[in-house]
Amino acid sequence: AEGVTLLKTAFSFDVSLYEIFSTLIAGAKLVIAEPEGQKDSTYLTEIIQRERVTTLFMVPSLLHILMEDKAFPNCTSLKDIFCTGEPLTVALQQRFFARAPQSSLHNLYGPTEVSIECTHWDCERTPTRNIVPIGRPMANYQIYILDEQFKPVPVGQVGEIFIGGIGLARGYLNRPALTEEKFISMADCGLRIAESAKNPQSTIHNPKLYRTGDLGRWLPDGVIQCLGRIDFQVKIRGNRIELGEIETVLNSHPAVRESVVVAREDVPGDQRLVAYYLAEQPALPATSELREHLKQKLPDYMVPSA
Repeated sequence: AEGVTLLKTAFSFDVSLYEIFSTLIAGAKLVIAEPEGQKDSTYLTEIIQRERVTTLFMVPSLLHILMEDKAFPNCTSLKDIFCTGEPLTVALQQRFFARAPQSSLHNLYGPTEVSIECTHWDCERTPTRNIVPIGRPMANYQIYILDEQFKPVPVGQVGEIFIGGIGLARGYLNRPALTEEKFISMADCGLRIAESAKNPQSTIHNPKLYRTGDLGRWLPDGVIQCLGRIDFQVKIRGNRIELGEIETVLNSHPAVRESVVVAREDVPGDQRLVAYYLAEQPALPATSELREHLKQKLPDYMVPSA
């Protein structure tokens, strides 16, 4: 194989296994970065150019830093960049394709408990949607999006992401209570009979599902959108709200680079949504413009008050 992968992740992190074994199994070349080298964008661009690196695995925030380096456009050997570990935004995706037109960008998703990654998405050079999905399940994995009663939710509805398949861990070492909480029997979810015919591997190799604590939904074309942690779900005036969903819509505005939405209670008993954002340009968009943008896609109770 002609590929060259840069190993820059510490051995204690699961993604290093992708860097090492996907490369060596394919008979490609593995270049080992110096310790702490991933923290220096100048060093990274130099080693990418010198070693003609073709493949990188990195979190989106590191990709952003790398692209800001003045030497990044000279890294023309790059063919495939795999992002994982953090949400990948449309703005970062488009900035990447503008600065690295020769490269492909992939979005991966998966917790360590399912042997690193379990879904994959090839990013679109000409985006047809205002989010970057986490894609579809990889081979030998099944994804379920379930409600609080462990029942599958309809397409478009938000639920918790559960993962099944041969890659699941057996549990947490010497932590039986946590194992029982996170690794759920498929029978408890009412899925054993329905799924055994379609996905016999899920019941033969591992009759359990891992509950991720991540919110997601199926899109009409069979692609999965991740909406952040279930811990970030809040309830305001009786309405259950996914903060990640508001952030996704806000990030789709062309003047917004990144955003975060929080529920604040500055006055006891008076909880409200507040959005913070980083603008694409020095000139800030009008608050009314952002609010109208949100109202076009969200109900009024999900529009931040500030």
